[in-house]
Amino acid sequence: MSAPTTSSPRRSGEAPAEVSRPGRGWAVAGALAGLAGGVGIWLSMSVGPVVDPADPPTAESVLQHLGGYVPHLVGFHVATVAAALLLIPFAAGLHRRLAGQAPARSLLPAVASTGLVVLAAVLVLGSGLDTEFVFGLATPELVVATDVSFYSHWIATIPWLWVTAGVSAIALGVASVRHGAAPRALGVISLVLGGLMVLFGLSPLQYMAGFLGPLWLLVTGLVMLRGEDVAR
Repeated sequence: MSAPTTSSPRRSGEAPAEVSRPGRGWAVAGALAGLAGGVGIWLSMSVGPVVDPADPPTAESVLQHLGGYVPHLVGFHVATVAAALLLIPFAAGLHRRLAGQAPARSLLPAVASTGLVVLAAVLVLGSGLDTEFVFGLATPELVVATDVSFYSHWIATIPWLWVTAGVSAIALGVASVRHGAAPRALGVISLVLGGLMVLFGLSPLQYMAGFLGPLWLLVTGLVMLRGEDVAR
């Protein structure tokens, strides 16, 4: 006697079910997040006051300097928050991609996505003081100069802390090299850039990871996007 089957037969004349393929929006989000993150880093650099040893900056001079860069600060806010929001779907898509290739119960998909979610939170916090100071700079007589001086250090440091992207890059690199989750070349690049980001993050030069993180994210998003195109 044959064992009963749980699948129901297709009715006569019924078209075969189409196999859905994963979308590629997550890869686009990753590339855009890298681009937005790079713009945010550049704008953060552009508003930094020039330090002259012969004329050390004061809180009042920093207040006056930033008062002339309000449009840059608005752009910095938009780019940084956009990068944070775009990181969330990219993290989810990367988790799905790695989970489909890595061995069962592997930690690599969770590690890769978690590092990006943590980075998204860091970027939101890095832009969190913008609302108060961007509008406050329009009426400098109502803000405390020392607070603005602290704010200049905040936006020059916190949004640059891309160290957890290094952890994600290493996880992707291992999944690519060992399990073929992505092209091997991308895996090697991820291991190199991820290792550098983690090393910078462990050192007092932790903000240097902000130069490498957006680049890795942009390259990864574009490569993954191309991979999804080929799969179609």
